[in-house]
Amino acid sequence: MTKLNRRTFVLGGLVTAGASALPVGARAALAAGVTPYPFTLGVASGDPDSSSVVLWTRLAPSATNADGQGGMPNANVAVDWQVSRDSTFGTLVASGTVTAQYASAHSVHAVAGGLAPDSDYYYRFRAQGYISPVGRTRTAPAAGTTGRDLLMAFTSCAHYESGYYTAYRRMADDNPGLILHLGDYIYEDAATAGSVRQHLGAECVTLADYRRRYAQYKSDPDLQAAHAVAPWIVVPDDHEVENNYASNVRADNSPALTAAQWTARRTAAYQAYYENMPLRPTSVPSGTSIQLYRRLLWGKLAAFHMLDTRQFRDDQSCGDGTKVCADADSPTRTITGATQEAWLLDGLGQHLATWDIIGQQVFFARHFTADGAGSMDAWDGYRASRSRIQQGWVDRAVRNPVVLSGDVHRSYANNLLADYANPASKVIGTELVSTSISSDGNGSGSTTIPNGASNPHVKFYSDRRGYVRATITASHLAVDFRSVATVSEHGAAATTTRSFVIQDGQPGLVNA
Repeated sequence: MTKLNRRTFVLGGLVTAGASALPVGARAALAAGVTPYPFTLGVASGDPDSSSVVLWTRLAPSATNADGQGGMPNANVAVDWQVSRDSTFGTLVASGTVTAQYASAHSVHAVAGGLAPDSDYYYRFRAQGYISPVGRTRTAPAAGTTGRDLLMAFTSCAHYESGYYTAYRRMADDNPGLILHLGDYIYEDAATAGSVRQHLGAECVTLADYRRRYAQYKSDPDLQAAHAVAPWIVVPDDHEVENNYASNVRADNSPALTAAQWTARRTAAYQAYYENMPLRPTSVPSGTSIQLYRRLLWGKLAAFHMLDTRQFRDDQSCGDGTKVCADADSPTRTITGATQEAWLLDGLGQHLATWDIIGQQVFFARHFTADGAGSMDAWDGYRASRSRIQQGWVDRAVRNPVVLSGDVHRSYANNLLADYANPASKVIGTELVSTSISSDGNGSGSTTIPNGASNPHVKFYSDRRGYVRATITASHLAVDFRSVATVSEHGAAATTTRSFVIQDGQPGLVNA
């Protein structure tokens, strides 16, 4: 019997992937014992530069099998990839064949090169007689050119059990040119009774556990739509491994693990992260190490400095990241490690673009709670580290430093001050904090800044789920905080809760 060679559907004008039931023809093929459809996890692209982009997929006909192999046999599989200027693929501009290996859960990371700068493309894969859904991607402008304005979206924290991924769908509806994900793409915890949706399996510890968890998350059609609409730049936070871990130190001792088991867990978590993200081969992990901090240039419009605030940080003060300890002010404490800090400051000092955008995981500005404390898991637990970086960009006359953050499941807009103890201190940068996709459920809808008197540099707060949309131009950065009213039910509309503008050469937030 001839295999079905295509399974796609059209969403918002773009051919993309879904997790809905197979078409009649595919069901017939399955019944006849023909190789089942392998592209159940959709497609993605990422880490674009001016001439290339990473194309990703993973073959997984039975995606959430407990062994983590997605129903694929113990054999390598040839996968063709194609890139075209149009979604019909009448003319190919690039193509090739890669091997999806059993040892890598049949994940594919194809670097499509020879592309034109500042251009839109469509891509797809072929394997085992089937054609994948179609994704759209985009290259960066050429070095020294500004190119088109860039519509960017960024977000974080997508706890599957806490609600539906409506915000991913609304992000796709906005048709961005680039998406940043700042961590907690998955959560490692076991199923919880009474959740909106339930995790499969126990808490993730083994490679099979993490692979299965990624497969469950990536089976979601709203997440697939967001991946298919634009290239992504990703960095993980803690839940891709374990809540609040710091370097090689556990923050959560449940389940109990020996030192060797903890090492094996981190190794498995990094391996599964790479397998499931559109990362370049430079990020292939080696044991408990994975190269994640990196710099991506969007012509001379924007330089994206992506940080890793987990692998190299000192342990949180008091260990659990929630209490206040005097050593938070120790001049030797670091959240980035010395090498990454020097790398960041060197890149900022090169003045590579109009906008220097620091994409990272945890709250950057001072964020005092009612008792005068701050989160020891965020930059408040590493104040000398924050001071060195802020003073570093001041000393280097960085024109437009903008920090992007996630983690706290709330939206914030912050002016960054030279001295947080002095509310009248000079504004030297801006921080935009995205709320979560679903973590913490629907939220209260409050826009009252918590402990506002202690945090006068905080200019906006919202307790809803959603994302941040930003239009980056040579003269300004226009920011919209987007939110959905509910994630406990599927399909809510997105609204703009608040808008700001950051003007070129004028750090700080201006009401739009």
